[in-house]
This record gives sequence, structure tokens and C-alpha cells, in this order.
Amino acid sequence: MRVVLRADLERIGKRGDILEVADGYARNYLVPHGLAIPATDNIAAQATAMRRARDLKDSKAREGAEAIARKLVPMVITIPARAGREGRLFGSVTNHDVVEAVAAQAGLDIDRRAIVSDESIKTTGTHQVSVRLHPEVQFQITLEVVPA
Repeated sequence: MRVVLRADLERIGKRGDILEVADGYARNYLVPHGLAIPATDNIAAQATAMRRARDLKDSKAREGAEAIARKLVPMVITIPARAGREGRLFGSVTNHDVVEAVAAQAGLDIDRRAIVSDESIKTTGTHQVSVRLHPEVQFQITLEVVPA
């Protein structure tokens, strides 16, 4: 069955996409939940308008993310943490700590889920952390963890 998506669905498609899906999936899930409508000839123009609005919104979101990246990349964010004599922290620096430090020092609010950290920070010193604010915008910020 051909349907037009009314919302972005992970691994399926984005709003305004015309897709061929299984009949049961469309009848039992997509259409009843308002996530898609059956594709007819008249709906094609509406799908084009949805795609255009989606592209405009995505473009603005990417530009906003790039502006934040331009401001954060040259900065060094300082995070005070309790540490022992050898520089090992009592605990670790969490994504929440990073978000609070960025908000306090740069005046920018970012979502804690945007921070991509492979390992937790458990020592003082300089660390690099990846931030993904948009699927096309990922950058590194520099953290300086100092003993409190």
C-alpha cells in the first residue's frame, strides 16, 4: 500500500515521503495512529508541501546548530570537580555537568543527549567531548577538569 508519512519515523522515512509499505502495517498501525495517510493522486501535492516545510525546518535547525558550533569550538569549558592527590576524581564528570558548565560559561542551552561520550571522565586535565546537535553537525568541545 502506498502511504504519505505525516510524521518522521525512524528507519521508515520522513514527513512527506511517499512510501510503499505492507498493507497490514498501514491499516493497523500507521493510519490509525495518524502517522500516515493513504497516497492518492490528490495527496501528492500535499506531500510536496510537507517535504518543502520539512526541508525548510531542517535547514534552519542546521544553521542554528552550526552557529552554536562556531561559538563552542574555540572555547575551553572549565568544570570544577572534587579530586584526589593523583588527579583522580571522586566520581566522574557526567553529561549533565557538561551541559551546566556550557550554560554557565557560554550562555547556551544544549540537550544532554546531544553529548556523545564514549567513556566517562574520571581524571583532571583536558578532555575532548563530541556534541551532535544535528545529524549533519557534529563537533568537539574542549573541557578542562580542575580540582575543586
